[in-house]
Amino acid sequence: MFKKIGKFFSEMKGEMKKVTWPTRDELKESTKLVIIATFVVTLFIGMIDQILTLVIRRLLGW
Repeated sequence: MFKKIGKFFSEMKGEMKKVTWPTRDELKESTKLVIIATFVVTLFIGMIDQILTLVIRRLLGW
C-alpha cells in the first residue's frame, strides 16, 4: 500500500513539472478580466430582475 502512495506522489511531482504556470502579469490581466466580466453579468442580471419585477407587479396590479 505504501508503494502505491509513493508512486502516486512521484507521478504527481512529475506531472507538476509539466505545468505551465502563468506569469505575474498574465495573472493580473486574467484577474482584471474576471472582475470586469463579473461586474457586467451582475449588472445584466440586476436589470433583468428589475424589469421582470416591474412587469409582474403591473400584471398583478400591485
